[in-house]
Amino acid sequence: MKLNIALLAGDGIGPEVVDQAVKVCNAIATKFNHEINWTAALTGAAAIDAVGEPYPDSTHEVCMAADAVLFGAIGHPKYDNDPTATVRPEQGLLKMRKKLGLFANVRPTFTFPSLIDNSPLKRERIEGTDLIILRELTGGIYFGERGRKDNGDTAFDTCTYTKEEVVRLAKLGFEMAMQRGKKLCCVDKANVLETSRLWRQTVQAMEKDYPEVTVSYEFVDAVAMRLVQWPNSYDVLITENLFGDILTDEASVISGSMGLMPSSSIGVHTSLFEPIHGSYPQAAGKDIANPLATVLSAAMMFEDAFSLKAEAEAIRTVVNKSLAEGIVTEDLAGKNKAYKTSEVGDWLAKNI
Repeated sequence: MKLNIALLAGDGIGPEVVDQAVKVCNAIATKFNHEINWTAALTGAAAIDAVGEPYPDSTHEVCMAADAVLFGAIGHPKYDNDPTATVRPEQGLLKMRKKLGLFANVRPTFTFPSLIDNSPLKRERIEGTDLIILRELTGGIYFGERGRKDNGDTAFDTCTYTKEEVVRLAKLGFEMAMQRGKKLCCVDKANVLETSRLWRQTVQAMEKDYPEVTVSYEFVDAVAMRLVQWPNSYDVLITENLFGDILTDEASVISGSMGLMPSSSIGVHTSLFEPIHGSYPQAAGKDIANPLATVLSAAMMFEDAFSLKAEAEAIRTVVNKSLAEGIVTEDLAGKNKAYKTSEVGDWLAKNI
């Protein structure tokens, strides 16, 4: 099978962790007789430095022509620390989501048997956790009208949603729940926000189409609490952009490291696969970043974009083997030997 994949390494540790995922993907291609055509393109701070914008048209053309996009990370301190900057790397991420129609961020959260005691949460709280948070990506406060008034002393950001945007995400959530534990939780703030009342009303109207799915409705603050108390009580959660951004980062600590969690963004034109962590600029170029989240994102890519389940399972198996045998970077090594980013990638590819 021929796979056309756009490669957007991005900023910070992005290029290093993406390199390891490429090694793993190429090993899978050799093992399972596939041909991968990689096409690299610029995004984020790297693109700003090169062409003056964070998601140039040339990069968009590469993504549109690809079957899937493998993405690293976006962000650089020189922009984070400058509140007057008019062009920022993160604008490229928002633009990419909008232009590619990446409307649903899929964030699985699960535990690794060999690392369960690495979590800051007690074993009995998190054992058996296997949930998915679906975050709406192209609406809400991140894309609403914003500005300043009163000579700059008052700022505003507007949150707007349409029924169609909610239906699109909720449909995906219901379908995922049907394939899993048949439980769906709609996360909102319907006691305060009108957009949340639209979310709740819309999802309630869809329940009749999925009679096998048990649906619950919970306020976001309650979910934030329950995620660290009883995460294994959840199956599929759906929520809007801002709430999803916060809750998915909270959920990431359950596994014991942000460097372990993959994600995908499902789109109208193509789908994108990326680790949930940021660009971690302090570690850039040091060969110490954990590549496993990016590697597991590649596993999601094989399964979801190409329906190659055996290939995806081969990646997950070798990742679990690396964790069990201690072939890990410094964030997971503790007092044991820490392997370099590139060494972990080499070991994974060799064992595939």
